[in-house]
Formats: sequence, structure tokens, C-alpha cells
Amino acid sequence: MRSLSIRVRITLGSALVAAVLLFLVGVGIHFQMLTVTTQSDRTLATSDLEAFMSDIRNNPDETPDQPAAGILVLIKDPAGAYRIDTVPVSLRGALEHHPSGDDTFTVPSDAGKFTVVGKSLATSTGVWQLWAVRSSATSDLTVNEVDRRLAVALAGILIAFTLAAWLLTTLALRPVKKMRAAAEALSETNTTDELPVGPADDEVAALAVTLNTFLSRVRNTSVREKQMISDASHELRTPIAVMTTQLELAHTHFGDAVALEHDLLSAEASLSRLSRLASNLLELSRLDAAENRQLPSETATATELVTELMGAIDRARMMAGVGHENIQFEDDIVSPDQRYALSPTAFGRVLDNLLINALNASRGAGNIVVSLSQTASALHLRVDDEGTGMPEEFLPHAFDRFSQPDTAQSSGLSGSGLGLALVHSIVTRAEGSVTLANRHPSGLTVEVLIDNV
Repeated sequence: MRSLSIRVRITLGSALVAAVLLFLVGVGIHFQMLTVTTQSDRTLATSDLEAFMSDIRNNPDETPDQPAAGILVLIKDPAGAYRIDTVPVSLRGALEHHPSGDDTFTVPSDAGKFTVVGKSLATSTGVWQLWAVRSSATSDLTVNEVDRRLAVALAGILIAFTLAAWLLTTLALRPVKKMRAAAEALSETNTTDELPVGPADDEVAALAVTLNTFLSRVRNTSVREKQMISDASHELRTPIAVMTTQLELAHTHFGDAVALEHDLLSAEASLSRLSRLASNLLELSRLDAAENRQLPSETATATELVTELMGAIDRARMMAGVGHENIQFEDDIVSPDQRYALSPTAFGRVLDNLLINALNASRGAGNIVVSLSQTASALHLRVDDEGTGMPEEFLPHAFDRFSQPDTAQSSGLSGSGLGLALVHSIVTRAEGSVTLANRHPSGLTVEVLIDNV
């Protein structure tokens, strides 16, 4: 069966079910016909006895009149003498086995099957025994003819049903055939067309809609990956080119210790930027894979997140260096055991990227304040800096990958346009939200809300 097409399997299955049902219908009609013909023979035999019983009841001392031709009766008087006997000799023994009368039975013989109705009639002269016999040959012929015609009719119905099942299955699978042809065309041409959706609101149309949704998601993912590869190539090329130039300059400054140190520090800063870019790319790729596989998020308590916050503050202060930005933090945690849908490591990445952005925007001046607090339903993280802020028209695009405002200036701690995209991906996966807003007169506020688990 596995080698057969769906159309053949459905047709064969439908034909088999129909054959079983039609067989049961045929058997039911056959036995119904047998019951009707047998009852008819009994009724006719009983009718044959009615006239004789009336005659004997009115004139018990007289011999009843002889029956008409073809009427088979056997009448025995109270003395045991047969007054009328028109039954075949071969049936006499069978009748003698039912001497009590008031009985109906069937007797098989060489001449065919006979239906016998026996009656007992009490009169003033004693009890008479009467039997009427009816041949079942006509009834059998009727039943056989009905069976033959019924078999032909049921066979025709089965053939018609099989053809109808084949036709209906072909029509039902036609949209699937079109979808398959369209899918082959899509795979060959790599177009943005969709699979055809049939006019009927059925399972096939629902399948087409589902597949179109899947194709759209796959295409979007593919486009995003291609764009990400293209942007990543561009972003990687920039720090590599800068670092190459810086190292080439270092070769020319072997005799100048101050210039050589400056070149090496600049190359180290470029290498640090390259390292952060690679780490962010890997993390975004991991988050995309986890989202596609719908993996469960890790959780952490508020206490664990506060510990990670303090570690992130220390890392930021080391990056800023002594005498640079004043980085402060405060926390207001009232439920230390409350859990949230992100791991301490993921929370650390969020903090590192937000603090790096704040350091880049501040460029050696201004305060950075990080606060972590709890509400009844969420964790609230806020990062305030006194830097340059962002152009208002750029804010809606700030979370796009590799996006940076036109006013961004390169520095040793400059970003690559992936930090906020990574923050947004992590927070979204934790079913939270992140917003940006410019401060006045200068600076930027980043707020992150993560709901309780």
C-alpha cells in the first residue's frame, strides 16, 4: 500500500467499505425476501384450509368437498381415516410426524421445498386433523431472481461508487498537485511568489496558507541572514583595515617609542572592537537559533541579577579607566527570590552593551547612573547617561542590526550597531520590552521591563 498513491489508496479504501456495506444490504434484503415469501406461502396455505374447516364445522358427519385442482390438502377424520388426500406421497411421512395439528413447518423433498400448515378442529364427532401444503418453488424462484437482480444492481452501484470516489479524490487532490507544481517552480526560480490557495475553505486551503506562512518566514530569515552577512562583512572589514593600517604604522615607528606605543594602543582598541563585534554576532546567531527552535528560556532570581549588575558596573569602570566617567548604580529589590525569564549571563550582556553605549556617548565626560528596581509585576532596569543622545528620527531604528546614527563618531570604545539589537533580542526573548528616550538638555535614557515569571 505504501507504493500506491493517495488517490489509489483512498479509492480502494472507499470501494472496500462500500463493498462491505453493500454486501450487508444485500444479505439483509435477501433474508427479508425469504421472510416475506415464506409468510406469503403460509398465508395461502392457511387460506386453503379455511373453506374445509368451515364445511367440517357445519357438517361434521359428511365428507368435505374435494379441493380444486392444484390445492394440496390432507384431511383426517376423528376415526383416523383420510377423507381428502391430494398431497404427494413423499410428503405423507413428514405430515404424520406432526399429528397434533396447529403447526406450521417446512418440508424438503425431491420435488422441492413445501410449506405446511396444520390445524386441529374439534367437532361433535371428535377432533379432525387438517393439513394444507404449498410448494415453495415459485417463492424460491422469486427470491433467486431478486437475488440475481440485486447482485447486478449492487455490483453496478459498487462500480459507480468506485468511479465516483476516484473522480472526487482526483478533484480534491488537484489543489495539492497545483501546490506541488508551484513549489517545484519556486525552488527552481527562487521567486517571491506563494503557493496557490484553493477557493474552498478546506484542509487543503489551510495547508496552503500554513505553507505560505512558513515560506514567508523562511524567506524573511534568509533575507535577514544575507543582510546580516553582508553587514557583518562590511563591519568586520572596517576594524581589520584600520588595525592593518595601525600595525603598518607601527612598523615605521620602531625607533620612536611614544609613536609605537600609540600605534599599538590604537591597534589594541581596534582589536577590542573586532572582538565585541564577533561576540555580538555569535550571540545574535544563537538567539535566532533558539527562537527558531522555540527553546525554553533560562530563569534567574532578582538576587542573581543584582550580583550580575555589580559585575557589569565593575567591568564598565575598568573600560572607562581611572578619572573618566563616574558610573553609579542603585537597586531597590524587595523580593530577592522573584524569578525572571533570563539568565544572569544574558542580563550581563544587556548591561555590558548598554554601558558600552553610554560610555561611547559620554566620550569621557558626564555621569552614568544604573538603577534596578522591582514593581509588583516586573523588573525595571534604567540606564541614564549625559552623552550626546540620539537624533529623534533615528530612535525608531535604533534596535535594527548594524544601524548607527549619522552623528556617531568613532573612538576606542565605539560600537558596531549590534549592541542595541542584541539587547532588544535578549529582552524580547524574555517577553520584556526596551525603550529609548532622549534626556534634556543632553543624554539618553534606556528602560528595560521584564515581567515576573
